[in-house]
Amino acid sequence: MNDIALKDRKVLLEIADLRVHFDIKEGKQWFWQPKKSLKAVDGVSLRLYEGETLGVVGESGCGKSTLARAIIGLVKAKGGRVTWLGRDLLGQDDKAWRDARTDIQMIFQDPLASLNPRMTVGDIIAEPLKTYYPKMAKREVSEKVRAMMMKVGLLPNLINRYPHEFSGGQCQRIGIARALILEPKLVICDEPVSALDVSIQAQVVNLLQKLQREMGLSLIFIAHDLAVVKHISDRVLVMYLGHAVELGTYDQVYHQPLHPYTQALMSAVPIPDPDKELTKQVQLLEGELPSPIDPPSGCVFRTRCPQAVAECAKTKPVLEGNFSHAVSCLKVDPL
Repeated sequence: MNDIALKDRKVLLEIADLRVHFDIKEGKQWFWQPKKSLKAVDGVSLRLYEGETLGVVGESGCGKSTLARAIIGLVKAKGGRVTWLGRDLLGQDDKAWRDARTDIQMIFQDPLASLNPRMTVGDIIAEPLKTYYPKMAKREVSEKVRAMMMKVGLLPNLINRYPHEFSGGQCQRIGIARALILEPKLVICDEPVSALDVSIQAQVVNLLQKLQREMGLSLIFIAHDLAVVKHISDRVLVMYLGHAVELGTYDQVYHQPLHPYTQALMSAVPIPDPDKELTKQVQLLEGELPSPIDPPSGCVFRTRCPQAVAECAKTKPVLEGNFSHAVSCLKVDPL
């Protein structure tokens, strides 16, 4: 999907200056001592368009999963806005969040751990229907569950089996069926293939793309595997220590990365050609990932950045650019 066609579509989700901070207690703390705060997500802004797949990448601990959970209301945001179809969800009551969740569903990382081992597959997939439509007839519920099982590649005659009787890939298909049974507009995929074998990963990604076309879904796809994100995404958001450092079309981010952190990530992506793989230059990051409890002043990446200057310690950069490509760096002009 090209960026012009995407911009012409309706904005489903808009996030503005979203912040998720957790208070930290370290041993015995006197009441006059200031509380320490872990800044898991710190000022992220983005838009998601109808039918778009937004990939989210970054190191472990960069805030990808926390961002996903804040969007759907599983963790409480400290500030900012999460606007769904023109309505700001932060600060809303439980009913507003409950109504929004019929349109926003989530697929979790561990396929088996996210399923109740005491419930049959049919009951697991039917649970959202029973929660939101308690008066729906049992026959209609059963028909919808069987139809959804067929859509995700599961035989309906498995409806009375339990999660432990399925493989990891099949369990993830069950999780996908449960997320899609309400026919949502947005599905947040929190590393849905990281616990699966490579061959099964491809099957699940292809299934998600197929269902997206058939059901008109928008996806937020979080992953560590940059090759998987490139394959499925229209645009890519790169996060570092709770901040958005680069956002753009997958072609721009993968082939013309601007931020030094993104450049280091992309240099580590394997190349299928053995000769090119042996001769490519990998940009290694020096130092350790700083603690989100005590992040660096100014630019959070400056302690590991090969291009850092004195100004980087004083000024906090913001994400600037256009729809196709935006970057958060004092040394880079995105335009």
